[in-house]
Amino acid sequence: MFLSIDGTLLVQVVNFVVFIILLNIVFLRPVGAAIAKRRAYIESVAHDIEAADNELRSARATADDRRLAARRAAEATLAKARAAAQNEGAAILAEFSDRAAAKAQAARERVDEEVVQARARGPELVGALAETMLQSAIGSGASAR
Repeated sequence: MFLSIDGTLLVQVVNFVVFIILLNIVFLRPVGAAIAKRRAYIESVAHDIEAADNELRSARATADDRRLAARRAAEATLAKARAAAQNEGAAILAEFSDRAAAKAQAARERVDEEVVQARARGPELVGALAETMLQSAIGSGASAR
């Protein structure tokens, strides 16, 4: 079993080399290029997804910050409005308390004045009452006899 190197082996080697070259030109290079393009596309899509995800996180953070700032501003505005309303309410209450006190004082003064007038008319009224009682007593006594 000796291996003899003759012309067929040389033809087969040349045939194999030509086949590899043709296989490389016709199949392996285009497939490799397609795989490289596909990998580049996948990497670009992955990069775009990552960039969009980062942008989304940033937008959410910005929205959360704005929402928090708006909530704080609204709470501050509400607090100011409540304070202003309380101050206004206190002022209105003080005004009406002053009015009520003034009306009560005026009523006391009028009552005091009426008491003074009634006391001044006291002897006159006592005399009129005494006369009315006397006439009633005399009138009923005269009609009873």
